[in-house]
Amino acid sequence: MEKSYCDSYLQRRDRSVIRNYRPVSLTSVVCKQMEHVIAGYLRQVWGMSGWLYEGQHGFRPGYSCESQVVTVWQDIADLLDEGVRTDAIIIDFSKAFDIVPHDRLLTKIAATGVDWRVVMRVKAFLLGRSQRVRVDGQLSEEVRVTSRVP
Repeated sequence: MEKSYCDSYLQRRDRSVIRNYRPVSLTSVVCKQMEHVIAGYLRQVWGMSGWLYEGQHGFRPGYSCESQVVTVWQDIADLLDEGVRTDAIIIDFSKAFDIVPHDRLLTKIAATGVDWRVVMRVKAFLLGRSQRVRVDGQLSEEVRVTSRVP
């Protein structure tokens, strides 16, 4: 008999199974400050070059998930008021960054005109990392991190 979606979901939520846990990285204050500086630089470069889409709400000052939802609903309401047939496709990209390979991300960042020294800093931060998880004294195997945020 096949497992139902509900059974699979409950199994993934089982707190006693180590593989259901995602690691949390404890980074230093210096590292967090560097992330902040680099993120600000990237927003500045990409903003000046017009590389960021004006509808991009994530990771931008003054924008949020809530402002994105309000914008989408307002666009839909405007179209309905105009009598325009409206279809919508909703895609959840909440885990999108988790599946982007670091080497591909670095190639794309470099192609956007970012200073090569910043690309090298991001590369040093992302590449050559590994992780493991400890739950109730049990330690998982160490695995290399080739995607996801360390």
